Amino acid sequence: MRFSAFVSVLRSVGPVVIGISLGFTLSLLSVNWTDEACYLDSKEGEGVTVGQDGLLKGARKPNSISTGNDVESDEDFEPRIVPYKQVQQSAPKKVFRAKYISTELGTRERLFVGVLTSKNTLNTLGVAVNRTISHHLDSVIFFTGMHNRKVPHGMFVVSHGDERLIWNMYQNIKHILDHYINEFDWFYFVQDDAYTEADRIKTLVDHLSMDRELYMGKPEEFIGGEMEGKYCYGGYGYILSRTLLLRLQPYLESCRNDILSARPDEWLGRCIIDYTHTNCVNEFQGLQYHHYELGKNSDPSKEESEQFKKALTVHPVADPEQMYRLHRYFTEIELQKTYDEIAKLQAEIKNVSVVAFDGNRSSQWPVGINPPFEPKSRFEVLKWDYFTEEEIYSCIDGSPKCELQGIDRMDVADVIDVALLELNKKYKPVLHLKKQQLINGYRRFDPVRGMEYTLDLQLEVVNQKGHSRSITKRVHLVRPLSRTEIIPMPYVTEATRIHVIIPLTLQERSSVDHFLGVYASNAFETSENAILTFLFIYDPVEAQQVNQNDIFASVKAQINTYERKYPAVKIPWISVKTETPSQIKFMDIISKKHPVDSLFFLANIKTNINSEFLNRCRMNSINNWQVFFPVHFQDFNPDVAYHNQPHPATVDLVKDAGHFDRRSFEEACFYNSDYMATRTQMVADVQENEEILDTLDIFDMFLNYSALHVFRAVEPALHQPYSYQACNPRLSEDIYHRCVQSNLEGLGSCSQLAMLLFEQEQGNST
Repeated sequence: MRFSAFVSVLRSVGPVVIGISLGFTLSLLSVNWTDEACYLDSKEGEGVTVGQDGLLKGARKPNSISTGNDVESDEDFEPRIVPYKQVQQSAPKKVFRAKYISTELGTRERLFVGVLTSKNTLNTLGVAVNRTISHHLDSVIFFTGMHNRKVPHGMFVVSHGDERLIWNMYQNIKHILDHYINEFDWFYFVQDDAYTEADRIKTLVDHLSMDRELYMGKPEEFIGGEMEGKYCYGGYGYILSRTLLLRLQPYLESCRNDILSARPDEWLGRCIIDYTHTNCVNEFQGLQYHHYELGKNSDPSKEESEQFKKALTVHPVADPEQMYRLHRYFTEIELQKTYDEIAKLQAEIKNVSVVAFDGNRSSQWPVGINPPFEPKSRFEVLKWDYFTEEEIYSCIDGSPKCELQGIDRMDVADVIDVALLELNKKYKPVLHLKKQQLINGYRRFDPVRGMEYTLDLQLEVVNQKGHSRSITKRVHLVRPLSRTEIIPMPYVTEATRIHVIIPLTLQERSSVDHFLGVYASNAFETSENAILTFLFIYDPVEAQQVNQNDIFASVKAQINTYERKYPAVKIPWISVKTETPSQIKFMDIISKKHPVDSLFFLANIKTNINSEFLNRCRMNSINNWQVFFPVHFQDFNPDVAYHNQPHPATVDLVKDAGHFDRRSFEEACFYNSDYMATRTQMVADVQENEEILDTLDIFDMFLNYSALHVFRAVEPALHQPYSYQACNPRLSEDIYHRCVQSNLEGLGSCSQLAMLLFEQEQGNST
């Protein structure tokens, strides 16, 4: 019993005892047992003192760290204050980030095209080359010695100011090395008397290795035949790799000074061969540089040579007309190739769909086009529009039937022609079909695939024996959506100051208080970069009494009140006297009082303006490019929309509360320079008929007298409460009709008006 009790106690206490013993053992091992002093200097015994207790003062205690103060006696020790020195932080290095991600990643464009032209041919052959290749290639620059004072529109021309051919070629290469060598992988040079099939050149360089020193074109022997190697003849163009030009760069000055030649292409070839040992080749990595020599007065449409059909370049071209004929010929070849590829892909899709799970049903019609849109509810069902050859039963103004005209008429005629063409292609030579009439036509726009058509055609069918009969045939057609294209737009910024122009008449004075309250909260209190300007419109009688009885005195007092409330805000006003208020007349006055680069927003006193819309006004108005006419949301007449109901405090943008007023063109965003340029185009018509200023509004002016983009879009941030507009009969018939229609459509929705009529008839019947 005692032994077992002892073992149990030992088990509980044993680990503790072992731990303590191990700790003492390790601490004793770390103690220095020698009596030698630890000297701080190289001389023994120096600086060592003995204390009263006989211990060495210079000896270092175990595990202690010696410092300079350890050798000093306790009596000589004096505390010192170490002054605090603030660490001066170095200025942070500014991190440079490239503007474009392609620059930071070192990504380069594929092909640069330099067209060698002259002063005499720049406006003829140069223009023809630009029109045939510039829309296919990203960068096309024309190099010339001299040029006329006026450069053709849409062409980037680099002039060296000298007519010496060798000097110009040297300057061409130097210009590229200075400005474009880090932006492109391949450089293609061609004369302006050669036609270039742009897509084939792009395809060629897309399949070439960019790191090769390549000099590619039509190889030609040097004049005299004394020099080894071949140069690329300039008439058919030639391709230079970026790697080759970089290797040539250190020797370019030597080439200019040492090499004599009469031809610029031969001079460049000698320079490349002498210093880079690279000869001109017409084949590389299995790719051929095809070219064709065009005979004098030859017709491209009659050329049957396979070499001609495969050519990348054709030389020489005598005049611009021949250049355009060549372009048409090669474009038709490429178009037919595209149609053949489409037919081949459609056949492959049909063959694959046979073994699919659903069989041929998995192949949608037309083959290769997206399947039709599938609505998820009855509200998403796409509407079909019915039409004949003369009329359409879906009109913009809501009428049940209207005349088929303009682009819609052209669309219907084109669809019928295509239907007949495809039917004859299918049944020839057994049958020949002729159109008698269109019985029924239906069309709808599918946002997934394009415009769909269903036609019921009455046709005359003639067989090979000459017998004919009349039949009815239903055909289905689709005009598919083409590839989406990104259109480059000029850069705009949201920092532009906007001049908000508010014309005001006697009848609109009551709306000023509400307008200023809303505008102050949205613009004044947020320090919006906008200047509000009022345009007070007086008729002749009111203008004569302005000193005695100013009809806008109360408005001016309100303006003064807001200026005192917001000291940083100034609200200018301009007084105008006129019998017939006109937007153009008003803007003539406003335009003269503002700088050319001013951005105007012409608005209505009933418009609620906020920062969200002002930013969209800045973004959608592009100087010398685009003007913006927003479509505001206008409330319905509350007595109609909320008949026998309490009127809500705020109105939401829902179809039962209001509508986007497409008839109104009162609001407009545009730059002063664009207005002045467009107004200048009206001078001749105004001299013939001065009343045109009273009959046109600014929208019609930009539409008829400028080449600017007129951008029209719904604007949910622009809101107007319901109001009845006083339509001016002196304006043009179209403008007056728009105003009347706007008043009618602003009363209420069709269902709301129908309910009022129903209730009225119910009341009359009782």
